[in-house]
Amino acid sequence: MYPTIKLALIYGSAREGRFCDVVAEWTQRHVDRHGGFETVRIDPADWPLSGRVLRQDEAQLQQLRQRLHAADAFVIVTPEYNHGYPAPLKALIDACYEPWQAKPVAFVSYGASSGGLRAIEQLRQVFAELHAVTLRDSVNLVSAWRQFGPDGELHEPQAAGQAMTTMLSRLSWWSRALRDARSATPYEAAA
Repeated sequence: MYPTIKLALIYGSAREGRFCDVVAEWTQRHVDRHGGFETVRIDPADWPLSGRVLRQDEAQLQQLRQRLHAADAFVIVTPEYNHGYPAPLKALIDACYEPWQAKPVAFVSYGASSGGLRAIEQLRQVFAELHAVTLRDSVNLVSAWRQFGPDGELHEPQAAGQAMTTMLSRLSWWSRALRDARSATPYEAAA
């Protein structure tokens, strides 16, 4: 039996009144049902990051780095804003380099007609540069605000639920494989 996978569930939006909270809560319920994960949430609204890191921000930045380093895997829950992903998510990703290396990243996206697919495709390029492994399988919610009821559940959960099960199963596989590989040979020693 493998040890529990340490999963960082990362919010993509920091907007006030954001829909990201609904999608992240739904995602967390699926993660809990799937089992095998211990989740820590990372919300860019909690980390006042910008393109410029000031000396007084160093302690907070160190906390963020530690939380990312501790993770075996990441699930990014992101909206699509203007055919891309939100700036606070980019600031959070760019605040650290090494914690992402040789770890899997999965995506749950939402948006209008594309369901956030354009945001994911852009994020794949960013994570490739950070030496992370992005999963092909993702969950994409078209017009999510219409799909969720007041209870935070989808009106028609079958397709998204199946996509989530597949994504989490593959994330679990990649998490174990890459954790074993990092344990056998530290990633920085592979160059």
